[in-house]
Amino acid sequence: MLNELTLSLQFGKSIDDVALHRATLGRSKVTRWLRHALQSNAEITVRIVNAEEGQTLNRDYRQKDYATNVLTFDYTQEPLVTADLVLCAPVVAAEAKEQGKTLEAHYAHLLVHGALHAQGWDHDEDEDAQVMELRETDILHRLGFDSPY
Repeated sequence: MLNELTLSLQFGKSIDDVALHRATLGRSKVTRWLRHALQSNAEITVRIVNAEEGQTLNRDYRQKDYATNVLTFDYTQEPLVTADLVLCAPVVAAEAKEQGKTLEAHYAHLLVHGALHAQGWDHDEDEDAQVMELRETDILHRLGFDSPY
């Protein structure tokens, strides 16, 4: 049985080709992807941002002065997972193109990845990275996507 999810799906200002990103990230799809990655009930905000907002958040919270694909702000893990997942639309689109993936497949991967981070998964060490990548691949296969790696 899948866990309960309260989802807030937000699109920031000034996203190039926002209609494409909105169409790719339908609420029912995003809910399905996240629920498959969750091991408990959750309240998650997914915010799609432009490069400027993505860079500002990454710089202010991680001291890395560039826009990255996904940022996870995890607040609680028990008894409820609460988190914000911030995805930078232009970075995600560029990576999908570079990696020969559909935009949908890449967003699904990054949302699963972010949801796992929100639950305490990490990939700083090689062994942790392998375990997390296997978990992501398993979830994505269950969702009908190829391995992202």
